[in-house]
Amino acid sequence: MKVDFYWDIGSTNTYFALKLIQPIVERHSAELNLIPFNLGYVFRSNNYILMNEPTAKLSNRRRDLMRWAEKHELPFRMPDKFPIKTSRVLRSALVMRESGLGLRYVEALFKAYWEDNDVGIENYEGLVPIASSLGMDGVELIERSESEQIRAQLIDSTNTGIQRGVFGVPSIFVGDELYWGKDRMEFIEEALANSSLDVTN
Repeated sequence: MKVDFYWDIGSTNTYFALKLIQPIVERHSAELNLIPFNLGYVFRSNNYILMNEPTAKLSNRRRDLMRWAEKHELPFRMPDKFPIKTSRVLRSALVMRESGLGLRYVEALFKAYWEDNDVGIENYEGLVPIASSLGMDGVELIERSESEQIRAQLIDSTNTGIQRGVFGVPSIFVGDELYWGKDRMEFIEEALANSSLDVTN
């Protein structure tokens, strides 16, 4: 069973969802398929600006994120710069996925930004050391990330997500069923369990 996981590095909730979903897919012998989704493009298309939300709501959201970090004992912290431009991150992740390093790279990206306060990842100067640590040549990473092929892939993955009903990230599909957010793991586990039963019956 394949689980499609739409993500963007700029999403706080995706940080937690990526941590929480991996044990679930492992328990059910499912495959986690990471799909870059340009959330900034979708926000701009809908004239939505996150930081324009009421101050009280933004403050509560920060506290709620720390509750999740404390509950799951994760070293999450808000970076000094938020939000950041994410298109280079997303395109570089497509390159790394083609090289068989997709999950390890995405995990390293989320650690860098949401744990280590590495805001430099919005530029190639910050991305290259992470990719190089996994064996990818830095020059190749930049050239392929800037290629028309990879640019088209990001546009396609984002538009395909929109057509499937993705409106934010993390958006997670088990079959044709969409689950949105970090707090839907119980439903995802049930869906995977039921899909396993369907196969065996």
